[in-house]
Amino acid sequence: MASVAGDDIDILAKARRTLGDDYTPSDDEEYMSEQQLEYFRSLLVEWKKSILSAAEGTLQSLQDGPIREPDLNDRASSETDWGIELRTRDRQRKLISKIDAALRRIDRGEYGYCEVTGDPIGIKRLIARPIATMTVEAQEAHERREKISRDD
Repeated sequence: MASVAGDDIDILAKARRTLGDDYTPSDDEEYMSEQQLEYFRSLLVEWKKSILSAAEGTLQSLQDGPIREPDLNDRASSETDWGIELRTRDRQRKLISKIDAALRRIDRGEYGYCEVTGDPIGIKRLIARPIATMTVEAQEAHERREKISRDD
């Protein structure tokens, strides 16, 4: 079974392939131009469709019937696999809400800018993680604060 992060990367890569190779945002253009915003909007919509499609397959498998493995070890293994699958789908459900939030930021004209500093997040970061809400520096500072508060 593939890792959860690997699944997310695969689904995002599939969404990129769906868009085609016609256009990729670059640093040479005006930051968050109409063309860039449309690219990210399309990417986010395709990513969401891919996640929903994968979730539909899981739901269909669950509705097909309970696990009826005669061997206890096989049944335990199947139940573990289902548990992992359900946790993956729950994680992706949360990802969909982040995708929806990113689409709302595009509509409001806030997409691509750090929610902490207001600085541009950067095209390369957004291509790698289209739902990013902070610059790398702000994200690192946030994670350091989080770690310190957990250690207390």
